[in-house]
Amino acid sequence: MTGQSRPLSDWIGSRETKEDVITLAPALGMSALLDREGPLPETGTPLPALWHWFYFLPQVPGSKIGTDGHPQRGGFLPPVDLPRRMFAGARMEIIAPLVIGRPATREGTVLKVTEKSGSSGKLVFVTVEYKIYQAGTLCIREEQDIVYKEAGGRIAAPVPLIEWPALPPGALSQVVTPNEVLLFRFSALTFNAHRIHYDRRYAMEEEGYPGLVVHGPLTALMLAELAAHNSSGRINSFSFQGRAPLFDLHPFRLFGIKESDKVVLEAQSPTGATAMTATAVLV
Repeated sequence: MTGQSRPLSDWIGSRETKEDVITLAPALGMSALLDREGPLPETGTPLPALWHWFYFLPQVPGSKIGTDGHPQRGGFLPPVDLPRRMFAGARMEIIAPLVIGRPATREGTVLKVTEKSGSSGKLVFVTVEYKIYQAGTLCIREEQDIVYKEAGGRIAAPVPLIEWPALPPGALSQVVTPNEVLLFRFSALTFNAHRIHYDRRYAMEEEGYPGLVVHGPLTALMLAELAAHNSSGRINSFSFQGRAPLFDLHPFRLFGIKESDKVVLEAQSPTGATAMTATAVLV
């Protein structure tokens, strides 16, 4: 337990169902954010991989938003009273792409709640399964890992490398220069008010970061885009795991290595350290 009257394990099996329409506007917004080349998304066309994250959003009233910008704890997810919350990773199967312009239903179930103590203090891991349907057909099955942790010490600003390490021949790569506008636009697309992504004073003074934090899902989406735009097939499954935060202070690098029917991907911090790993399987 973490100071709650009920054990957090009571939330295992918690369920919610949401309905939404896979509207065109968020897809056009993400295309603009990425400076995406090629034809723009249209009604009736497949939604790109991972872009389902722009739908079924937690649109809670302003009176129920916490001081960090997140919705107050409780409800479908367990009311973990640790101050830091991160979307740490996910594993998904895209059985059939969602189609823009059609209604969809998402069913969520809390699969696991695990409490641990480590060198960084208390940790709570919550795994949630989501199934998304269109016209009664299961299109996406996803498991998300959410990690809650205690407030830690201040994080030092990264010292960037003079030049990036060499990549294997044939590797896919992209250097991303994050900035306030990029992060703000992504927060708007995902209706994410977590202040570490747009409020520099809060991020630095209250949570101890050296700058604004790049959204983990944004990095994962960019890795998926790198794989999809350099392959002939579509992404059939995708998984990622966050290793360390990225900030808006320096460029970071995305790269991928093709292996048969999959692309092994990584986001590299300015120091050369691994910030995220991912794998995209294509069909």
